[in-house]
Amino acid sequence: MSGDYKIKENLLSPPGDTIQETIDVVGMNQYELAERLGKNIKNVNQMIKGKEPITYETAIALERVLDIPADFWLEREKRYRRELTEIQFDQYLEKCRAWVARFPVSKMKKLNWLPNVLTPLETIKALLRFFGIASPEQWDKIYIKDKESVAFRMSLASVNEPEAISAWLRKGEIDAKKIELNEFDKNKFKQALSETRKISYKHPTDFKQKLQTVCASAGVALVYTPNIPKAAISGAARWIFDMSVPLIQLSGRYKTNDHFWFTFFHEAGHIILHGKKDIFLEEVEGIKPDNKKENEADKFARHLLINDEDYKELISNRTVNKEAILKYSKKFKTHPGIIVGRLQHDKKLHHSKFNDLKVKIDLFG
Repeated sequence: MSGDYKIKENLLSPPGDTIQETIDVVGMNQYELAERLGKNIKNVNQMIKGKEPITYETAIALERVLDIPADFWLEREKRYRRELTEIQFDQYLEKCRAWVARFPVSKMKKLNWLPNVLTPLETIKALLRFFGIASPEQWDKIYIKDKESVAFRMSLASVNEPEAISAWLRKGEIDAKKIELNEFDKNKFKQALSETRKISYKHPTDFKQKLQTVCASAGVALVYTPNIPKAAISGAARWIFDMSVPLIQLSGRYKTNDHFWFTFFHEAGHIILHGKKDIFLEEVEGIKPDNKKENEADKFARHLLINDEDYKELISNRTVNKEAILKYSKKFKTHPGIIVGRLQHDKKLHHSKFNDLKVKIDLFG
């Protein structure tokens, strides 16, 4: 035990100090007190030293013997145990600085994910509150050791930077709690995706809010979470709150509308097509993707943005120039930037061509 914490602990006054002061005043020693309480002298001595707690039974007995209310003794005991536990826990947390150092704490403070606290000890406590855990051991159990963890349901043990990834994912859960949601209905969400496709075509300035509102009406939580150092993740889809709420979490990593909308519809595909126990983290190094399910989500997104028949018509055109893209954009009700992105991805168009038709996106600007 470090000197500072030893001093703090020694300065605490256990309820036994008050017991000793009281019996001194009335001229009673510990042996007589033990006899009147019906307790062993050793137990009474340990209680006076603060090593044995005052129980409800003992508090009532002290009230009868010393004429001081039982509630007084119980409150005195509660305060002492709490203060003692806090000192001991603070001492333990001082040994956890290496754990905290693995998180991008500075960036988390800058983004107001954590309060800008002053001391290392306060920072550790803030990080525990952020994750909703009692100690670093629980973080390790939830995110690393236990693949069947109720709180997360997969292990990040193979990820290079599990601390940063876990912080990004946790922020999504925190923000999801703030959204007022209807009960999830898969059919309503399918219908809602038609509305979101219209939003992707028009791409209004308030597209973020409109998209979030449409999703919430179908019971899907959509949150926007900026990337943080060592957590370069584009999106995630999973079920939270005891698998009652589907969560889509987007970072807007690539900052153009073609990437943004494809990622959204890809994650929506996971919610529609796949199970509640699945967790999908896009572009996280160290996690082996389920290629079958990822391909299914890709196909789902591609079809919603440009259906197969329209795409065949588009690529059958010998001349894919800006005028043709704008014409097909109007015909297909698909934003020209999305058409450009699809053609570039399929190598039908060079990556340097017509990028001015894309809309630059900064979700957090």
